[in-house]
Amino acid sequence: MLAVVLAIHGHKKEKERREALRAWAAERQLYFAPDKVRGFDDEHREFECLRSGSNRYAFNIVAGRIEGFETRMFDYHYETHSTNSKGQRQTHHHQFSAVIVESPFPLLPLVIRPEHVFHKLSAAFGWDDIDFESAEFSRRYHVKAEDKRWAYDVIHGPVMEMLLRVEGMSIECGGRSMICYQGSKRFEVPQFQRAFELVSGILGNIPGHARERITNA
Repeated sequence: MLAVVLAIHGHKKEKERREALRAWAAERQLYFAPDKVRGFDDEHREFECLRSGSNRYAFNIVAGRIEGFETRMFDYHYETHSTNSKGQRQTHHHQFSAVIVESPFPLLPLVIRPEHVFHKLSAAFGWDDIDFESAEFSRRYHVKAEDKRWAYDVIHGPVMEMLLRVEGMSIECGGRSMICYQGSKRFEVPQFQRAFELVSGILGNIPGHARERITNA
C-alpha cells in the first residue's frame, strides 16, 4: 500500500514539474517537448557527461534563443547494470538535468567539476588538475584542459567569483557548445535559469584575445 501511495505522489510531483517547465517555456516563447529524444550523445561527443551508460535520451526539453544564445535545457537519462549475489542482472536508472548553450565562437575542451577525493588523489600523482591563484577556487574545483592557456583565459577573476557563488555545478565545453549540470541532480525551473546564467556569463567573459586565438588557430 505504501509503495502505491509513493508511486502516486511521485507521478503527481513529476506532472507538476513538467507543467511548470511547459508554462515557463511558453511565457518566454520557447519550445517545449516532454517526450524522449535520443542522439544528444552523438551530437555532443565533446561532453563526457552525456556518454555514461546505455539507453541514453533527453526529455522535458526546453529550447530556443535566450538573451541572444541558442539554448537547450533538458532532463537526461541513462542506465547502468550490475549483478547481484544471486547472479541476477539489475538495471539502474540515472537522471540529471543539464543546460547546453551554443557559443558564437569555437571552444577548446575544458572540464570544471567540484573537487572530490578522487581528484585530490589524482593531483597528488600529477594528473590533470590545473591550479589557479585563488586557493579557494583550487580547493573547490577540479579543472582539466589539454590547453592550459585556454583554461586560464576562460577561468579568470570574475569567472572564479561566479563559480564560487554556486554550489556543485559542473561545466564542460568544446566545439561550439558549453554544458552545465549538477551531478545526478534534476533542476527545478529556477535552477535551470541559474545554470543558463552561469554558462552565458562564462561565455560572455571570455576575453577577445582568447576568442581570436582559437578562431584563427
